[in-house]
Parts: sequence; C-alpha cells; structure tokens
Amino acid sequence: MSGSTTPPSYDLIVIGFGAAGLSAALSFAEATEGRETPARIVVLERSGKEERGGATRWTGAFLRIDQDRQLDNDWAEHVSRVSGGLADIEYCRTVERETRQTLEFVEKHGVEIAFEQFPLPHTFDAGTPSMTPPASPRGGGASIVEHFGAALENDPRVDIRYETEALRLTTSDDGVVDGVLVRTADGRTQRLAGRAVVLACGGFEGNAEMLTRYVGDRACDLPLIAPGITNNRGDALRMALELGADTAGQFDGIHAEPVDRRTRKADSVLYGFSTGIFVNNKMNRFFDEGRDTWDNTFEHVGYEIWKNQDQEAYWIADAKTLAIPGIADAWLSDVPPEQADTLEELAAKLGIDAEGLEKTVAEFNAAVGPGEFDPTRLDGKATVGVEPRKSNWATPLDTAPFIGVPLTAAICFTYGGIRTDLDGRVVTPSGTAIPGLYAAGEATGLFYHAYPPATSVLRSLVFGRLAAHHAAAQQSA
Repeated sequence: MSGSTTPPSYDLIVIGFGAAGLSAALSFAEATEGRETPARIVVLERSGKEERGGATRWTGAFLRIDQDRQLDNDWAEHVSRVSGGLADIEYCRTVERETRQTLEFVEKHGVEIAFEQFPLPHTFDAGTPSMTPPASPRGGGASIVEHFGAALENDPRVDIRYETEALRLTTSDDGVVDGVLVRTADGRTQRLAGRAVVLACGGFEGNAEMLTRYVGDRACDLPLIAPGITNNRGDALRMALELGADTAGQFDGIHAEPVDRRTRKADSVLYGFSTGIFVNNKMNRFFDEGRDTWDNTFEHVGYEIWKNQDQEAYWIADAKTLAIPGIADAWLSDVPPEQADTLEELAAKLGIDAEGLEKTVAEFNAAVGPGEFDPTRLDGKATVGVEPRKSNWATPLDTAPFIGVPLTAAICFTYGGIRTDLDGRVVTPSGTAIPGLYAAGEATGLFYHAYPPATSVLRSLVFGRLAAHHAAAQQSA
C-alpha cells in the first residue's frame, strides 16, 4: 500500500473516461457548483492521455434522434420486442425521457450535433424505413472526449489520473462503498476514498478470458473494432460482482460488425451492403442481405460471420450498387472495394475461388424475381427458389464493374453487465441499491438477442448524468 496514512479523499470517483464517465464527472461538477466546501472529483483512466476515451474516442456515435433532439419513439418497444421481453423497458423509457435534456447538456459543452444524409434507408426514426439524415456529433465520439475532457481539465476541483487501474471497491463496516483500491503506472497500489463511485469503464470486450468464459469458444478470434476497447477489461463487472451486484443483459451476446480485413483502420465497417450478396470461404451465400434495412441487420451479419462462417466472408456487388448516389459514404474503410471487369478477375483480386463465385452468382441471378429495384426503400424485389432468400433489393449481379470486399467480424461491445436502477445505482438480485455505488454505459447490461443501434453513446450519456445527479443530491441531503 501507499506510505500515506490518509488516502486521498473525493466526493465522487469515476472509473472510465468514455461517454458515461465523462458525463457523470461533468454533471456532478455542475450539480455541486457553488458548494461552500468545493466538491472533489477524480476520474480514473487505464490508458495514457493520448489514448483516453475508450470506445467513445473511436465511434461515429450515431444518435437515434429526430431534428427536435427526441429519441425514436419506437426504440423502447423495439428493444423489448427483439429481447423477447427480457430487457428493462423502464430503463429504455428513461433514456427516451432524458434524451433531449442530455443532448442540450452535450451541446452546451461545445459538441455540435450534425444531421448528415445517409445513402441508404434506415429505421432510426419512428421504426419505419426512412431516408432522413441520421445524427451524430460532428467529429464523432472523439468530440465528446475532447470537449468534456477539456472542461474537466479546466476545473480545479477535478483530478484526472491516467494509467491508473481499478482493482477493487472498498466498503465500510456496514457495506457502504467508500473508495477504490487502484494500481498506478509504477505498479504500486493506493486506496482512494470516495463518498460515491461510478463504474463507467465499459464491458469485457478487451478481456479474452472473460470473453471465452461468457461468449464461448474461439472468442479470441474476435478482433477489436477500435484500439480503445483494449482497456475494457471487465473491471466494473468484476468489482461489482465481488459486492453481490446483480447482472442484466445476455452474457453470451455481443455487438459485432462486418469490417474490411484489408485495413487496420478503426471502425472500418461495411454498412452499404444491402444491394449486394455475401459469400463465405466456400463461395456459398449465408445471409438474407435484404431482410431489413442495414441498421437492423449489420450486427447480425457480423455475428454470423464470427459464429458460423469461420470469421471469413466476402461482399460482392456490381455497377448498380456503385451507381447509388453517396454509396461510398456507407463504406467506412480507408481502402476502396476491389474492382474488376469480370467476376473471374474480381475473384483473383480477392484471392477466392473464381469458379465457385461464378456458380453462386449465376444461381442468384437466375433466382431474382420481378419488380423494380429501388435502393431508397424496402422495394420487395426478392429472389425465388434459392436459399437463403433475399427479401429486398434482389437485382442480378451482371453489370461490370464488379466490386468486392473481404470481411471479418469485429467486436464492439458485450451485452452482459451490471444491473442498475433508474437512478444508475447498482442493485443486488433483490433490487436493493448498494449504497455509494453507481454504474453507467456499457458496463451495465441491457440488450438480449439484438442491439437496436445508434443508442449506445446516448444511453451512456443519459445514465452518467442520472448517476451523478443522484449522488450529488444524496450528498447535499
């Protein structure tokens, strides 16, 4: 232990420098402004300053909102439907209720919310396919990290401790969380005393042992979608479980996305896939590429590639996809798709079996049913007599140039985590709140079977604020 007999003491200890932790720290700072004795806040970050921000730093941070900063009014019910009723719908309704005020808080601190046209229909608004522009912070999640981080750095009440690892929570004799034992960059441990602790350090995406334990065999084959996720080691879950916390969310469930295998660029996701086909390493199709809009299927594509396709797949399309206005904006890789005048040439560029690809494409083309191809809506143009069926946007791949991208699945976050109440308090299986302990963001479990997207950063921001406000109110009572 540290040689100091009296541990540093704080009113709030926040573990994690992503959206949830930053929202909690900054909200608590605002809620306690003007106190006669200034509140003391510390934010702990596993990484160094240059890499701070975890997953938030690398995400585009889509926001499932309309122009009035209101959450898609179908989202709570959507989460409930896909989870089979397992998800906490009141949690989701709390996110809906708090969205507008939370985004006002975000914008007040210099983060600009932008609405930009996307080339393909999505269901971010009211649960029906739409071409309305999705929203996101201009500059992505990095804008949140830098603006909120700067505000905390400029507040004399706030300490930021980089390269600091949270080891375990400490409690008083009567079970109140009263601090954290940490390990610093020199390998030494130190206890930090705190009147409240917020766990906001992500899931266990960066911990191969926990992934294998919960998600299953070959979890080690899942690359991380961004470097910051390396630090998401399951610390929040581990420490909370030691105190008897309850859990929520599907522990063998993950949010995975199809990414370009040719690059190391973070977040190199292929969103604009609906008008082409997927084949595996045996050159067989394995997914209904048009069963819904891209935002409701891209996660399922990623999971299928990992779980059942040996982490290897290829997306194939032709000139009709290239002709869609703005389609390149839906391919986030820094490497353009491979392109060729024939399928044989394309196969050579991708390093795959040309004869097998040509056979699969010929069978697909022959199965394309009647109807007018329209990439701006669910057009009902489907295949007939081929498995898997393609339910929309089935158009023959017969027009050069042909394009292709080699894919694998990358993990973004885990579904299983800590259960909290609607104030962000960590609860036991009986629903009793553990005094002094809060959690927010992807450290908390919510999703089962599917993640209705464009809400991960948003729920992190919302519950970081709620946790901070509850903690501040408790301390002023």
